[in-house]
Amino acid sequence: MEKKFFTHHSPFELESGERIDKLELCYHISRKRSPGSKVIWICHALTANSNPLEWWDNLAGDGKIFDPSLHTIICVNVPGSCYGSSGPSSTSKEGKQYLLSFPKVTVRDVVKAQNLLREHLGIYKIDLIIGGSVGGFQALEWSILFPDVVQNCALIACNARVSPWGAAFNESQRLALQSDSTFLRQESINGGKAGLAAARSIALLSYRTYLGYGITQKDDEDSVFAERACSYQQYQGKKLCDRFDAYSYYILSYLTDSHNTGRDRGGIEKALGCVKAKTLVIGIESDMLFPFREQEELHRLIKNSVLSKIYSDFGHDGFLLEGESISKILLKHFSFLKLRSTDFS
Repeated sequence: MEKKFFTHHSPFELESGERIDKLELCYHISRKRSPGSKVIWICHALTANSNPLEWWDNLAGDGKIFDPSLHTIICVNVPGSCYGSSGPSSTSKEGKQYLLSFPKVTVRDVVKAQNLLREHLGIYKIDLIIGGSVGGFQALEWSILFPDVVQNCALIACNARVSPWGAAFNESQRLALQSDSTFLRQESINGGKAGLAAARSIALLSYRTYLGYGITQKDDEDSVFAERACSYQQYQGKKLCDRFDAYSYYILSYLTDSHNTGRDRGGIEKALGCVKAKTLVIGIESDMLFPFREQEELHRLIKNSVLSKIYSDFGHDGFLLEGESISKILLKHFSFLKLRSTDFS
């Protein structure tokens, strides 16, 4: 896939009333686009980039269900992130990085920004839009805002509105960021690394499960103190710090909190009633961040929808880890998808 950039030179108005003076979007798109190829729009989750071949490699790539040589695949880095789109690391008109002054963006803002790119590319319909977690928020919002554009939609491990439980995790992570004095000083984009590591450790507990930690992080029988789970949390915190910044993480936590499909639409039921796309809803039986009953609600309120469940020892992160199960379900429900070299049957 090819990495590209799109610039919207007019001020981009946000739901908050603030604006981004020059909106820039980084995106990846299939190198070869044949006229008859299906358009598959992949929406990434919280800290991913716009190249699904890197973070969803069990689904995207040569011979996989999302094959760039067979389909026109597009993925856009969300505004507020640090992978090429406008965000806290961008430079303001004053010649300084925004850091905490970058405006908060909502899921609705993200989708409206991405739609500018769709229009620029001359794409009149999206054959399949898909996302897991925060990517699912975007895919759902796409289906509500542009029901005549989105033909098919796959929602994985997401819901119609951020839950109090999810918002509480987000606020706990923000508290961790704010406890780092280097984050509040805003001296450089590298501020807040210790707070970011702590925030990631908090988040990971919501992504995984008791059983999963018991399988992968269990200490030896005669250990005096628990070590493996502790070192794993430290490792995951450092791993994110090596590739992400605390200011983007802070802004994107509010993006998650903004998720409410029913806002200014008369409620969730009316909003989901606007979806015209053939919709596949996939839930994960062990997901404690987005419990399966939330996917049942989506299925109940989206008219042309099908509900499937996958089983994973690893909770919410199953949307990234359980590629085989997800592929089987996608192949069953969307006939235009096919595998060239990999067979899960």
